[in-house]
Amino acid sequence: MPIDELDGRLIEMFAAEPRVGVLEASRRLGVARGTVQARLDRLSRDGVIAGFGPEIDPAALGYGVTAFVTLQLRQAGGHDPVARRLAQVPEVIEAHTITGPGDMLCRIVARSNTDLQRVIDVLVDVAGVERASSVISLATQIPYRTLPLVREASGRNGGPGQNDGPPPR
Repeated sequence: MPIDELDGRLIEMFAAEPRVGVLEASRRLGVARGTVQARLDRLSRDGVIAGFGPEIDPAALGYGVTAFVTLQLRQAGGHDPVARRLAQVPEVIEAHTITGPGDMLCRIVARSNTDLQRVIDVLVDVAGVERASSVISLATQIPYRTLPLVREASGRNGGPGQNDGPPPR
């Protein structure tokens, strides 16, 4: 679904200040409150805006180790049963089916390297998982971001290099 320049500005505002409020957003953007509400409703309904919840930093919760684990799965049974079981492991914060040498890629967190071994053992113990290969993230160079895509899709991208660096929060 295409978005326009006003949608882009609205998304950027709520990404930077999720608690700004519809009335304040309408004042800052110079449009009617109803316009802001209708745009937010449409963007949410169409799945462009997936939520307004807080962003949680696992490290601040004591999970300072991040790793990416590639899982090889038994071909019988498929990915969905494994994904349902992995969803029960709190330290699995993301999982994707993938192409290439593995079948599923998981982003996991742990409290320490020793705890990471425990989490990987839990993953390998999941029915349907045959093998795991992991890499530890040393530093996040580019955090998960979508605002450069919003700028591009809304026609607000200023050109190459304009959106380099971390997004505003």
